Amino acid sequence: MKKIITLVVIVLTCTLAHGQILNKVKNKVQNKVNQRIDQKIDKAVDKGLDKTESSVDEELNKAGSADKEEKKTDKTAKATGTDEDNISSSTGAKPTYKAYQNYDFIAGDTILFQDHFGDDEDGEFPSHWKLGQGQGVINTVEGVRAFSLTEGNYAEVYPRMKTVDYLEKEFTLEFDYHPLNTGYISNTLIVIFKYVRADGQKLNAYIHFRHDGGIEAGNLPQSKQFSAKHPADNKESFPGKWRHAALSYKNGQLKCYVDQYRVLTIPDLGIEPLEFGIGGRAYTGQKNMKDALVIFSNVRAAKGSKAKTIGKKFTDSKIVTHGITFDVGKAVIKPESMGTLNMIVKILNDNPELQFEIGGHASKTGATAANQKLSEQRAEAVRTQLISMGIDAGRLTAKGYGETQPIADNATPEGRANNQRVEFTKL
Repeated sequence: MKKIITLVVIVLTCTLAHGQILNKVKNKVQNKVNQRIDQKIDKAVDKGLDKTESSVDEELNKAGSADKEEKKTDKTAKATGTDEDNISSSTGAKPTYKAYQNYDFIAGDTILFQDHFGDDEDGEFPSHWKLGQGQGVINTVEGVRAFSLTEGNYAEVYPRMKTVDYLEKEFTLEFDYHPLNTGYISNTLIVIFKYVRADGQKLNAYIHFRHDGGIEAGNLPQSKQFSAKHPADNKESFPGKWRHAALSYKNGQLKCYVDQYRVLTIPDLGIEPLEFGIGGRAYTGQKNMKDALVIFSNVRAAKGSKAKTIGKKFTDSKIVTHGITFDVGKAVIKPESMGTLNMIVKILNDNPELQFEIGGHASKTGATAANQKLSEQRAEAVRTQLISMGIDAGRLTAKGYGETQPIADNATPEGRANNQRVEFTKL
């Protein structure tokens, strides 16, 4: 009996051992299979990644080449600029000539002040301005040299002028500005007009250019307030782009424009502005708040008005205009020039016998030969634009005079600005 039991135990032990061996072999085989599968998967993944990385590298190389080429082209384009025209062409998407077809803003006769910040270094306070309060620096915003007010409640800056009370009973003011949507209606650019109250005290009046395109006027005598919404009234799309602003003051009336729209007209402002400044609420680096900067460029103030020539028989020998402006170093007319061009068309239509020579003039800045050529191209560009507006080609000739006929001192910024002009001389 013991022998039988012993035999059974031996058989069972062998059976169990055999089963363990088989399981071990099975597991070993499975592991080998898994390893080989993993190896094949790894090879396939590596191959795919190599291909992907190669494609990415190729695209990066292409992007790098394109970036280099773009910078090269941009550098070349900048090098072609000769005179120091105001208002950079890099101000983003501009309204078209057609959009400006009813524009009636006309720049003043004589430039009082002009600054496009081309003489100033990034990070510095601009040399042609003085600080009232707050802080501000020059930097580049979307390719445009700009003055950014960075700190102050409120920040205020004023142009350095040789005389005080330099604004006259008729004047215009233009600038480009870059509104930001900070979530606060107070993030506006403010045009500051200094005036004298009846009791002799000098005070400030404010014209607010809001970040949604609307305009408000305040701090006027008798606590008068005026406001108007932008005609497009699109709070979402208006901020974050360069915009062109213009103001025209004549006989107590103030007209305020944004791009191609006349947004606000105040028939009787109730004050006579004597000086101007630019300001607004500005702050940077505050916790849980977006930076609020007041950003502007290409400021130009002029005295006088051309509006008196419209609707009357033309008897003058010539019209000298500063309202036809061009992209820097190019013969591309800016859309905001349409106010002046519309005036010339109206004069020609009211005087069918009239013929004009269109004269292009440059300041003594840069190469003389280049300025001569550019003045010729610009005169021809104006002629072409007037023809496209319905004027018979036979009534217009074009000639470039370059630097040869200055009307002001080229040694001053204002003198150079006045020398950069388009004249219409009666034939």
